Amino acid sequence: MTKRLFLLAVLFLFMGVAKAQLPSVMLKDLSGKPVHTDTLSNNGRPFIIDFFATWCKPCNRELDAIAEVYDEWREETGMKVIAVSIDQAQNTNKVKPLVDNHGWEYDVLLDPNSDFKRALGIQMIPYVLIVDGQGQIVYRHNGYTDGAENELIEKIRELIKE
Repeated sequence: MTKRLFLLAVLFLFMGVAKAQLPSVMLKDLSGKPVHTDTLSNNGRPFIIDFFATWCKPCNRELDAIAEVYDEWREETGMKVIAVSIDQAQNTNKVKPLVDNHGWEYDVLLDPNSDFKRALGIQMIPYVLIVDGQGQIVYRHNGYTDGAENELIEKIRELIKE
């Protein structure tokens, strides 16, 4: 009986880890408008949250790779990307020029104290979350290697089929 309870507890633990709500943290967009993270949505469609910093080369490569296919992804699935900069306050003035220079068409939020990053238990960047149409975190990935963006669109496609 104890073994069965233990297995049941482990199952519930993993179910809780598999799907979680976004924590409530106040961030700002590039124009300085406040944004509550627990209200992030995409009109019932999945979306990606991608944590990056201006100084993080793998982060920039990942966001560039997604940018190359972003129009097709949006047209096919209705998904969107929210890029969250963890640059410290004294460096947030570098974020908009970087975004503009790379031509990224993402919603961009600033997390200068890493409050959102910390609330999600993220240790290192780049870090990607996929959030389903109901606001549940359904996928997490740390790091970037060339081609890893293909796994993201596959996960999005699975979500919209459900």
